[in-house]
Amino acid sequence: MYILSTYCHNISMKKNFILCGLAGWCMEVLWTGLGSIVSRDPKLTCRTSVWMFPIYGLAAFLGPIGRRLKDRNLLCRGGLYTLLIFVTEYTSGAILKKFHRCPWDYSGQPANIRGLINLCYTPLWFCAGLFFEKILSLSGKK
Repeated sequence: MYILSTYCHNISMKKNFILCGLAGWCMEVLWTGLGSIVSRDPKLTCRTSVWMFPIYGLAAFLGPIGRRLKDRNLLCRGGLYTLLIFVTEYTSGAILKKFHRCPWDYSGQPANIRGLINLCYTPLWFCAGLFFEKILSLSGKK
C-alpha cells in the first residue's frame, strides 16, 4: 500500500510540476507582453526563456505547503509563498548566473538584490503564490 501511495504522489507531483511550469510561462508571457504597452511596442512582444519552465514548475512544492496552511489567513499564506518564491528566484538565478544562463537581470532597477530579485515585485509574487495555491488545490480535486 505504501508503494502505491508513493507512486501516486510522484505522479501527482510530476503533473503539478508541469501544470505550474506551464502556468508560470503563461503568466510571464502575459506580463512581458503587457509590458510592451509601456515601451509602446504595437506588436506586444513578450519574452521568456526555456529555463523558466522548471523554475516555475518548482511551484508544485507549494501544494503540500498550501494544504498545511489552508486554515491560515490570506496574508500569512501569500506572505510565505512570496518569501519562498523569492528564495527560489534568488537561488535559481544565482546558479544560472554562475553559468551565464540567467535570463533576468534586475541590477538596473530599484530595490534589487544582486540583480537576482526585485523587491518591487513583492505584490506580484504574492498574487502569483496565491494563484499557484488555487490551481494546485483544483488539480488535487477529482
